[in-house]
Amino acid sequence: MPAIKNNALKLLFSMFLLPALFSCDRKKDQTPSAHKNPNEITFISLSNIGGDEGDYKIIKVTKDSIHAEVGITARRTHKEWDSAISAHTWKYLISPINIKDLDEIQSSPSKQSVDGIDETFQIRTPKKAHIYVNSYADTLHYQQLKQFKEQLTLIIPKEYR
Repeated sequence: MPAIKNNALKLLFSMFLLPALFSCDRKKDQTPSAHKNPNEITFISLSNIGGDEGDYKIIKVTKDSIHAEVGITARRTHKEWDSAISAHTWKYLISPINIKDLDEIQSSPSKQSVDGIDETFQIRTPKKAHIYVNSYADTLHYQQLKQFKEQLTLIIPKEYR
């Protein structure tokens, strides 16, 4: 037994459903061309999370914006800051990072279990996401991440560093 018995309702239903389905297909076709270079950096985040009171600092950087959050969970404090950035600033920030060397950076064990603070970097490309925890122990390969942090401190407000 059909769900819709009236032919007029079937026609009306089809008129609204079919255009909706076709419009979704067009949007899918347009998105793959957004990233031409699979090794291009599209996102970087830096977070410091842990400590006795649940301190956190999270900074997320994309090609056109910076978002920063700081807070202390135990005190229920939280502040956020957002800013647009130019293409020139984005290039300046990512300039120390060499995509070819990202696979060489080594993480270290977490320090949160002993009330320590973990520094976590996440670097995304269309091809891969690289995640590093406490990689400052890797003195040979950490230098590029350290330079990124130094350049970032010149851009964001002091209370978010």
